[in-house]
Amino acid sequence: MQISRLLADIGGTNIRLAWQAVPGGTLNDIRVQPCGDYPTLTAAVQDYLAQVQVPEPREAAFGIANPVTGDAIHMTNHHWSFSQRAVRDALGLQRLVFVNDFTALALALPRLTSEHLRPVGGGEAVAGSAVALIGPGTGLGVSGLVFPPGSEEGVPIAGEGGHVSLAAHTQKEFDVITLLHQRYGHVSAERAVSGAGLVELYHALRQLDGQEGREVSEAAQVTGLAFEQHDALALQALEMFCGFLGSVAGDLALTLGAKGGVYLGGGIVPRLGTWFDQSSFRARFEAKGRFKAYLASIPCWVVDPGGAPALYGAACALDSGRPSA
Repeated sequence: MQISRLLADIGGTNIRLAWQAVPGGTLNDIRVQPCGDYPTLTAAVQDYLAQVQVPEPREAAFGIANPVTGDAIHMTNHHWSFSQRAVRDALGLQRLVFVNDFTALALALPRLTSEHLRPVGGGEAVAGSAVALIGPGTGLGVSGLVFPPGSEEGVPIAGEGGHVSLAAHTQKEFDVITLLHQRYGHVSAERAVSGAGLVELYHALRQLDGQEGREVSEAAQVTGLAFEQHDALALQALEMFCGFLGSVAGDLALTLGAKGGVYLGGGIVPRLGTWFDQSSFRARFEAKGRFKAYLASIPCWVVDPGGAPALYGAACALDSGRPSA
């Protein structure tokens, strides 16, 4: 059996893969593989193809957590570096399309149903208006869709909004940002609103509180301390994380005029469950002074990654006729 297309969503921690027999078809053999298990992207893809025992595909689309600005890609949050054309040739592909992973997810947004979305406040989406997308995972992904007049097909925004400068809302946040500035110089939103950022927040609060708490190295340890052991410091770090996310998401909504809604992707927020709905996120999203009412009307949704939306978005990138590597 000859498969038509291979799809991948490449993050800083995991790579998710699937294949379609035909354009618009069902995603088959969805697998999640740790990036760290493979020396190269090509090795990860070849191992997947061997696992699912299908012939090499003719074409592929890969969403990747990285800027895609030329043939050479050097991942920001992982050690893989490669030439797009070299990957295409090594996999025997006739066509290979690379897009930013959040560009791929943005392309999938109009196809999401209520089954894969959990609302977090706001009013009704305005049809034809821009939508915003932001999501903390290994890094902080940011994208969106804008709709040209008379068009129902959204045009994705490919940028690096996760690296905008982070601003404080409270004195405690200012103190935390000061500590991060001492360590990194520029303090981007990603420095706090990501998996590594949650760990940074926890350790900064430990330092401010006189080294109380425990040593942690992963975001899952912080959420475990918060939810399983009701650790006050971990809960404080999570609240600060959600507050920062709300502020950055509100800035994005204002910048894009995202009356079509704000989607929260990435792997971290869905794992927070309904606790997130009661966090400071929504209040901080709306805390923009004279534009509070403007933002209060904008709906937000948490995107369930279980439906592999970014893989469908990668397929959309192939359908759109984007140029091959």
